[in-house]
Amino acid sequence: MSQDKKTSPGGQNIIAFQGVPGAYSDLAARKVYPEMETLPCPSFEDALEAVEKGRAGLAMIPVENSVAGRVAEIHQILPHTALHIVAEHFHRVNHQLLAPKGATIEGLKRVYSHVHALSQCRKLIRELGLDPIISADTAGAAAEVAERGNLQEAAIASKLAGETYGLEILRSNIEDAEHNTTRFLVMARDPFDPDPVKGKIMTSLVFYVRNVPAAVYKALGGFATNGVNMTRLESFMIDGSFAQAQFYMDIEGHPTEENVRLALEDLNFYSREVKILGVYHAHPFRQGKENAAE
Repeated sequence: MSQDKKTSPGGQNIIAFQGVPGAYSDLAARKVYPEMETLPCPSFEDALEAVEKGRAGLAMIPVENSVAGRVAEIHQILPHTALHIVAEHFHRVNHQLLAPKGATIEGLKRVYSHVHALSQCRKLIRELGLDPIISADTAGAAAEVAERGNLQEAAIASKLAGETYGLEILRSNIEDAEHNTTRFLVMARDPFDPDPVKGKIMTSLVFYVRNVPAAVYKALGGFATNGVNMTRLESFMIDGSFAQAQFYMDIEGHPTEENVRLALEDLNFYSREVKILGVYHAHPFRQGKENAAE
């Protein structure tokens, strides 16, 4: 993703993320942009606002996980932000069992973490007979366990969280699924116009179809007839209505390429609104380079 690092605005060497220090978003931001300072934010809206208001140059935002599925909250926020997607990153999730110094596996009684992290480590939790307790996030759980210093308590979080809060790793890489990977989007104030010559291009967009029969079928038909590969399509309710939906889509290709341009023309014809969220280089993970997800 080195070509995308040029999107960092001058003088804004800060990348925002949702969560506390040591969160997986923090880890992903440090991995992709090691030269930038990370900025923890209480919510996704706060992380995006930090970029909108100029307190940060970029934001690292998770959108889906191979085990837990989509981060629905983000898909509700994306259509309304003024920011642009300028890059994507696939990050392999390696959960660690963390505890205060002096704790032992045999002495543990309870384990704290985000609900998804707990569900992703069911085998070990069951094996050790631990009582799983849900926390707001993984790094926050690590911080709380470190603060209490109870040798019967552990947290499931990242290696970075353990280093940040002075916890020891009692068991490494404890996730049930070896493919546990999170996809992140990098957001910036200014759009990025990648060169298709330098690699595969992804385009992300949201649209609302017209309320007419077969509108979705007709709107999407242009992608099939023009040979445009659609890698993701999801629908979301609009204002709680069961009659109207918003769609999020990822496609391969640049909007200026002829086949993509023609497909988007069909989409626009059958939709009442189409908004391109970003155009960016595809991450190497998409080409089957699984070691790229780190």
